[in-house]
Amino acid sequence: MVKVTIEYEGELRCNLEHGPSGNTLQTDAPVDNNGKGESFSPTDLCASALGSCIATIVGMQMEALGVDLKGMRIEVSKEMSANLPRRIARLETNVWLPVPLTDDQQMKVEIAAKNCPVHHSLHPEIEKPIHFHWK
Repeated sequence: MVKVTIEYEGELRCNLEHGPSGNTLQTDAPVDNNGKGESFSPTDLCASALGSCIATIVGMQMEALGVDLKGMRIEVSKEMSANLPRRIARLETNVWLPVPLTDDQQMKVEIAAKNCPVHHSLHPEIEKPIHFHWK
């Protein structure tokens, strides 16, 4: 179990502390939702979690096969719903691989990406397309 402690700082900002490491980060509400947009919003962290989870799981899969993916780049574009309740409607992910891979390795990358824990944890109504850009 991992504990994250959140302290509300006021003005729609929170300080988060990762219990095991003591690392911290701050969130801020986005400009379009009464905040200043000076840091990640909570929903930005959700998008970040998806992208970093995909990178981690794909990295583990390829390391097990002896493939170094250092330099892999992932971008997640978050779209919020236009209607209430306000929620994440779409998380579109693009993955750029820095090395050429065989067809079999590409298939394993795609399976790994779609099986990351965050991808499985998100509500099924959230669109979650993943696009791969092969070297």
